Amino acid sequence: MLSRRTRRSMLAAGVALTTLIPLAACSGGSSGGPASGAAGKDPAKFTVLTANENPTLAKELDALAAGACKSENDALPIEHQTLAQADTVQKITLLASQGALPTHFIAGTAMVRPDGDLGKAGLVLDYKKALTDLGAWDQILPAAASTIQSVYGHEVSLPYQYNVEGIWYNKQIFTKLGLTPPQTFDELLTDAKKIKDAGYTPFAMDGKDAWPITRLIGMYIFRSVGPDAMKAVQDGAAKLTDAAYVQAADQVQKLAEAGYFGKGFISEDAATANNDFLTGKAAMKYDGSWLLANINDPSQTTIGADNVGLMPFPAVDGGKGSIDQWAANAGAAMAMNPKTYGPKVGAWLKCIVTNYGAQALKDQGVVSGFKVNGTVDNVPPATKMVQEKVADISQTVLWFEALMDGKSTALAQSNVSLLATGQMTAQDYMSQLQTSIDANK
Repeated sequence: MLSRRTRRSMLAAGVALTTLIPLAACSGGSSGGPASGAAGKDPAKFTVLTANENPTLAKELDALAAGACKSENDALPIEHQTLAQADTVQKITLLASQGALPTHFIAGTAMVRPDGDLGKAGLVLDYKKALTDLGAWDQILPAAASTIQSVYGHEVSLPYQYNVEGIWYNKQIFTKLGLTPPQTFDELLTDAKKIKDAGYTPFAMDGKDAWPITRLIGMYIFRSVGPDAMKAVQDGAAKLTDAAYVQAADQVQKLAEAGYFGKGFISEDAATANNDFLTGKAAMKYDGSWLLANINDPSQTTIGADNVGLMPFPAVDGGKGSIDQWAANAGAAMAMNPKTYGPKVGAWLKCIVTNYGAQALKDQGVVSGFKVNGTVDNVPPATKMVQEKVADISQTVLWFEALMDGKSTALAQSNVSLLATGQMTAQDYMSQLQTSIDANK
């Protein structure tokens, strides 16, 4: 699984895409959008290009090649290629211009969108169409499909890395104080006060990395304005300076002012915030399911993994969003080349989506966006809990900066410390951010 820094770097690389070489000429007359792959021709090998920073994917695909997908591998042997993640956009652009894209490859976020270089050139396979034809579309969890659609605009990535985000909470503290997971933001505020009055920090907060604070702003917006709130900003149909958006920044500022993030939170790093939560000093922590690696480590989770729960960000009274809409991300884009999508590649694709979920869960304890078929023994309780939650999710939302350009993303995160410490008003925070978004379209 990619680290938080890796995921953020990949997103920035995709958003900051610079077109080095025109790709339309390579598309074979494509009218744009993902290709179904019907006219593809099988290559000599099933070549998979991944980032150096993500060795897990190659390891799990090799495990499939030696096991569940052995017949597919015998017919079309798997071959791995790697690159530095920072070189993804430039390398993929070059390979596409040369007509040399691998069969299965990592790509920048912006590249595979409908208006991106690969998307416009028809150089990304339409997984929904291909898997429907293979009778295997149901192997992609609805939550993962929803997230991929939201991030990329169409189904052009496989969810090897799938994370949901929410509020992790200490069951012992909640039980001791007579609390249950809050259903509304007002209830969350009431609970946070009780937690603070009892001597605990309500929220462990990694303020140094900034994104955990901006995540709260985004989640309040999605609950108040609705799941398409940030797309409306991207499309120009709404502005961050609109009252409902400003209110979100104001509410998060008030959480900080009330002391609900603890003392010195703005300089606290991820390791310290994790420790505060996993050792029982803090009652809650907003984070993603990648935290399972820490939760499942007994040396870190002294409160016991069984005492860790996960709840969605609560609803906002009168809001257009729903508490059932979890925030999620699907890692770096992993696309397929429609020009090399023949019957043998199709067999590989079907085998991957049918078996990767169980393979990764068994080997790595990883919750992917694939259905888990068969029985996987000894799954940690916290991992099983998240797996069950993901299986029940039908619609997801993104995160605050997901659709922003790189410069605006950086501004959102650099200014949020000023917002949280009261050095900038909510109105000024959103105004500066909207100005940046407008300037960088």
